[in-house]
Amino acid sequence: MPDGQAVLLAVTVAVALGFDFTNGFHDTANAVATTISTRALGARLAIGLSAVLNLAGAIVAIEVLHTKVANTIGGLVAPAGGVSLPMIVAALAAAITWNLITWRAGLPSSSSHALIGALIGMGLAGYGVHALKWGTVVPVIIGLITSPVLGFFLGYVFLLAVLHVFRNIHPARGNSRFRVAQIFSGGFVSFSHGANDAQKTMAIITLALLAGGQIGTRPGGGFPAPPLWVVIAAASAIGLGTYAGGWRIIRTMGSRITRLEPVDGFAAQTMAALVIQTATQLAIPVSTTHVVSGAVMGAGATRRLAAVRWGTARNIVVAWVLTIPATALLAAAGALVARAL
Repeated sequence: MPDGQAVLLAVTVAVALGFDFTNGFHDTANAVATTISTRALGARLAIGLSAVLNLAGAIVAIEVLHTKVANTIGGLVAPAGGVSLPMIVAALAAAITWNLITWRAGLPSSSSHALIGALIGMGLAGYGVHALKWGTVVPVIIGLITSPVLGFFLGYVFLLAVLHVFRNIHPARGNSRFRVAQIFSGGFVSFSHGANDAQKTMAIITLALLAGGQIGTRPGGGFPAPPLWVVIAAASAIGLGTYAGGWRIIRTMGSRITRLEPVDGFAAQTMAALVIQTATQLAIPVSTTHVVSGAVMGAGATRRLAAVRWGTARNIVVAWVLTIPATALLAAAGALVARAL
């Protein structure tokens, strides 16, 4: 490989791991915000546990699920001559930029939406409409749209069922027990987040290695499996990002959507993790942020609709709606610059 190409490949991998890191600290709130707000765990302990389980989830997902989500992400854009390294950098830069903007605003937007929107924008501007594998793109977008709605519904129904089963328990005893249960439900969300989200960065790095000629396709032309070092690097980056913590978003998720009791947090986390695990099994990349936010809103709505701060919820939904078109435009601009250069 020429020196210039090797440097460009190294830069692409570094930018991809940078995105993975921002994904970790941006999405930390998904797993730990309710655990912290209900005082089930202290902040640093909750974040540290989440980091370890994100790492574990990413590695186990590769060993057990064999890169199902990574294959989906890697197959979204497939022009005849392959995707070039500058185009991959353009998509990653757009996703990172949006992650930082929404983190600064304290909005729990989706790193998954950001990356997928960026890939779509890069593909359209860089290679044309036919470069996108619409048979993959459309189901992915449907999954992104429906998963938070499913999280809301399941969070609402499951909490009602839990409240009915434990209707005679003393409030103090109930809070104590559900704080303990939240340690496990929050861990389940962290593990699920690592299993689904880290595969997205693994796919991007594998795509870069393919573009740089360092690996080949599977027999028959299928998307290649990520090398072991890619799995370890992506899993480590998301774990370190998680440990860095996204405090602004933690405050939004933990207290600004609705006031949560331990039982509420347990129900929301359990159902959100279940949705994410199911999506991972089906090779669908979903947004942990959106699913958890939906489940938190659903849990809050069991008390009464007014218990949800719908002004905050509206701002979150606006960020959800804007993420894919915003990152697509950013990535398209970057792709046009890359083509011109």
